[in-house]
Amino acid sequence: MKGKVYLVGAGPGDYKLITLKGMECIRGADVIVYDRLANPEYLKEAKNGCELIDAGKASSDHTLSQDKINAVIADKAKEGKVVVRLKGGDPYVFGRGGEEGEYLLECDIPFEVVPGITSAIAGPCYAGIPITHRDYASSFHVITGHLKDDEKDDINWSALAGLKGTLVFLMGVANLQKISQNLIREGKNPATPAALISWATRYNQSVVTGNLETIYELALQNNVKPPTLIVIGDVVSLRDKLNFFEEKPLFGKNVVVTRAREQNSQLTAMIHDLGGHAIELPAIKIEEIENNEVLSQCIDHLKSYTYLVFTSQNTVGIFFKKLEEKGLDTRSLGHMKIAAVGPSTVSSLKSKGINPDIIPQRAVGEAVYESLKDILTSTDHILLPKSAIAREYLTEELRKICEVTAVSLYHTVTEPIDKELLLNLLEQNEAHYITFTSSSTVTNLIKAIGTENINRLKSAKLISIGPVTSETIRKYGLEVYKEPDKYTIDEMAKCIIKDIKR
Repeated sequence: MKGKVYLVGAGPGDYKLITLKGMECIRGADVIVYDRLANPEYLKEAKNGCELIDAGKASSDHTLSQDKINAVIADKAKEGKVVVRLKGGDPYVFGRGGEEGEYLLECDIPFEVVPGITSAIAGPCYAGIPITHRDYASSFHVITGHLKDDEKDDINWSALAGLKGTLVFLMGVANLQKISQNLIREGKNPATPAALISWATRYNQSVVTGNLETIYELALQNNVKPPTLIVIGDVVSLRDKLNFFEEKPLFGKNVVVTRAREQNSQLTAMIHDLGGHAIELPAIKIEEIENNEVLSQCIDHLKSYTYLVFTSQNTVGIFFKKLEEKGLDTRSLGHMKIAAVGPSTVSSLKSKGINPDIIPQRAVGEAVYESLKDILTSTDHILLPKSAIAREYLTEELRKICEVTAVSLYHTVTEPIDKELLLNLLEQNEAHYITFTSSSTVTNLIKAIGTENINRLKSAKLISIGPVTSETIRKYGLEVYKEPDKYTIDEMAKCIIKDIKR
C-alpha cells in the first residue's frame, strides 16, 4: 500500500506562524523529514512513534543532499507511511518543493502541498518594514541570493535596478557585496535604504540597517551570518515607526521553564507571546499512582464527605479520570462544598463544569486553612486529594477540627533534563531567568545538574512562584531574585516584565 507525502511550509520561524492544516499534518505524520529553519518546537507535536529525520539544509552544509531527501520521502511513502516534508517558509518559494513534487509524481506517489508563510514577507514585517506601502512601493520582488560564481548568473540586474518596488533577496548574505555592487553599477541609487534581517520572526531576531552603499561594511562590522534576508527599498525607512516585534517586553530574553511538561504550556505560551524564548527543561514529571485502591474506595463512598479540596490541577485531572472510569460525573459531587487552590486548579474545575465554592486568596496550605477553619464543624468530613510529597501542614491542621481523608494521587519524580544545554546557557550568561513553580522543581533541577554546579545558577535570575518554593531555593544557598505577591504563573511573568522595564 502506498502512503502519501505532504510538502508542508513551516513558516518563517515564529512558532505560531504555521497554518492549521500544517499542524494537522505534523500531528498525523508517521515520518517527518525536517529542515533546520523549521521551528524545532513543531517536532514536539508529532505523535508517539513518529520517525524524525533531520535533512539539515544549512547553506553549503546539508545533512542530506536534495537527491537523498527525494529518495527518503519517496521510499517512506512506498512503505505505506504518511510523510511530512517540513520546510522552512513556503515549499514553493525557493524551497525546492517543486522539484520534490516532480520526483514524487515520477514515482507515482500521491502528494499535497501545504503553503507556508514565506520569510520574504514575514521577515520584513517583524522588522517593522512593510513590504509594500502606498507612498513608497507598489510592488515587491523576491530574488534568490544564491548567485553563480561566474558573471553569467540568471539575474537581470539592469531590470532589478530600474524597479521602484521593494527587493527581497533570500539566502543572499554571502553574496551581499556582489548584490549591492551589481545594483549600483546598473543605476540603483546608492542611498537606497537597505536592511539585513537575521533569524527573522524569532526571539533572537537582529536587524542591521543602512543603505545600498554602506550595507556590506555594516554587515562585516556586525558579523551578520545566515540565515539573513536582504531588503532593499524606501520601505526600510519605516522601521523606526513600525517595529512592533522588538518592542515586546521579553524580546531577546531566554527564560528557562522547569515546570512539569504536562503543565508548562501556559507559561511557555505566555513567554512566547511576550517576545521571549521559553527553554523547556522540565525538572519534574507527574506520575499517577496506578491501581490506586484508596482513591477507588474514596469515590465509592463519596456520600460520606462534606468537603472536597483540590490543591492542584493534577489532582483534578486524576480524580475526574477515576470518577469517569466508575461511570460517575459531577452530579455525584453535588452534596459537597468544593475548594480549589490556585487559578490553574480553578480553571481545571471550570472545564469540568464546576465553579468552586471556596477559592483561597493565596495558593498555599496556610491560606486554605484560613479559608476553611471558621466554617468547618466537627461533623464535617474532608476528602483531600494530593501529591504523595505534599506538605502535611494542611492535613494536620484540618484534622484538629474534623475528620480528613487525605489520598495521594501522584508522585513527582525527577525528569531527565539536558544538563549540558543548561550549563552552557549559564556559562554564556544566556539563561536570563529561571522559573521555579514548586519546591520539587528546585530540588530536582539541582539534582540533575549536580550539587557541584549549584553556584553556576547564580548567573541567572531565579524567579520563585511563592514562599515555600523560595525557602527551598534559599536552602541551597541561592538568592531568590523575584517572588510575586500572588502565587500564580501570570504574576511570575509580570515579575520578569517589571524587571526588564526597570
